[in-house]
Amino acid sequence: MKFNLLNKDPQSKARAGTIETDHGVIETPIFMPVGTAATVKAVHQREIRDDIQAQIILGNTYHLYLRPGTNIIQQAGGLHKFNGWDRPILTDSGGYQVYSLADNRKITEEGVKFQSHIDGSYHFFTPENVMDIQRTIGADIIMAFDECTPYPCEYGYAVRSIDMTHRWLKRCFDRFNATDPLYGYSQALFPIVQGSVYKDLRIKSAEVIASFNAEGNAIGGLSVGEPHEDMYAMTEVVCNILPESKPRYLMGVGTPINILENIALGIDMFDCVMPTRNGRNGTLFTSQGIINIKNKKWENDFSPLDEFGTSFVDKEYTKAYVRHLFASDEILGKQIGSIHNLAFYLWLVKEARKQIIAGTFHPWKEKMVKQMAVRL
Repeated sequence: MKFNLLNKDPQSKARAGTIETDHGVIETPIFMPVGTAATVKAVHQREIRDDIQAQIILGNTYHLYLRPGTNIIQQAGGLHKFNGWDRPILTDSGGYQVYSLADNRKITEEGVKFQSHIDGSYHFFTPENVMDIQRTIGADIIMAFDECTPYPCEYGYAVRSIDMTHRWLKRCFDRFNATDPLYGYSQALFPIVQGSVYKDLRIKSAEVIASFNAEGNAIGGLSVGEPHEDMYAMTEVVCNILPESKPRYLMGVGTPINILENIALGIDMFDCVMPTRNGRNGTLFTSQGIINIKNKKWENDFSPLDEFGTSFVDKEYTKAYVRHLFASDEILGKQIGSIHNLAFYLWLVKEARKQIIAGTFHPWKEKMVKQMAVRL
């Protein structure tokens, strides 16, 4: 993997670059649709590639390990072959899912014992076998196994947690370096900065993560309930330490406004379930503001979902029609909502990239943040 830093915004820390992988080039800043169980919910790969124009998608180690299982994925020749996606893929290590299973897991120095949400069976994740699982899944970018602390989190717990995460990271790299990719293309391992909302811990963790000289770096443990101001403050602290020559990935973030504000702080990569989850529930993000398409006010509004036409569905369907689909509980409504929101997110980061290259990102970002906060 190779990262090329091409442009920097003169009024912020926003950057435009490219990430070269064996499955293609990713233009940054980039948003990555979440395909947790080898699929972006309710959206075909063709639509993700051609209509939404995603350059990379996510899979999740925890979910793929449980179902369909690594044996099936390996028989298929890796996740790219299994799901028919021929562009880059990133896999989360499962650390966040283990965090979310607070009532059904036990964390020790060796690893995490957890109970499957599917059938209640018990499993054990260690830094070593999580590397092996991600080798088998075959994503282009794989994540280190870490502990994601909750919010709020006591300082003492956060200290113990990052120290263990850093010890786990050494084990991840030892296993990663002792093994080879399975499918004839390279994989890059990203470590993850933790530390809750404590500045000194974020500094400590960022320095440790930077010392591994990985091909890219991630920031985890944010967007877990903390105020947005804390998210931005922690991101800024970490971006000041992580090397400029490597891509920076802010995990699980977030709203369109969160994305623009964090691009301004130096983040290159984002993922979040929000566009598809909200789209399935009738909340649509647009360049003019947020729409609840279920509201009666859209019943006879025959204008596009977004006047900017950020996706093909904006050209084909009106607000009135999409509202009708949701009122009728038609599955197509959920699909249109998902496609529209994903296309809007991809349009947003693509436009941000254009503005960074043109040197006009900061004023454009300030205008867009105000517009997108409006509830229409």
